[in-house]
Amino acid sequence: MARIAGVDLPNNKQTRIALTYIYGIGNPRALRILVKADIDPYRKLSTLSEDEVNRIRQVIEAEGGIEGDLRKDVSMNIKRLIDIQSYRGLRHRRNLPVRGQRSHTNARTRKGPRKGTVAGKKKVTK
Repeated sequence: MARIAGVDLPNNKQTRIALTYIYGIGNPRALRILVKADIDPYRKLSTLSEDEVNRIRQVIEAEGGIEGDLRKDVSMNIKRLIDIQSYRGLRHRRNLPVRGQRSHTNARTRKGPRKGTVAGKKKVTK
C-alpha cells in the first residue's frame, strides 16, 4: 500500500483513482500529476515501482495545496468571512446554505433533522 502525503492509497485501484483519495486531488488534477510524472494513469497502483511512486510524490509536493494545508486554508477563509460579518459568514455561523439556495422548505442536509412542533398546554375546561 503506497503512502503519499500521509494517506494510504488502495493498491487494487487505477493510479488516477487512487490519487483522488488524497484531499485536494480530484480526477483532473490526478491526471495532470500523472502526465507530469510520466506514468500511465490506468495502471494499477500495485504495479508501480518505488521510483514511480517517488516521482508522483515529488510532483505533488511541487504543486502543493493538499491535505492539511488545504484544510487549514479553507477553514481560515471561512473564519475570515465570519469575522468580517459578511453575509456568507453569517450563513456559515448559522449552519445554513451559503450559496443562495432555497432554505424555506429544503436544505435539510445543512439544517439537520426537522424540529418537531412542540405541543401547547391543554386548555382547562370548566
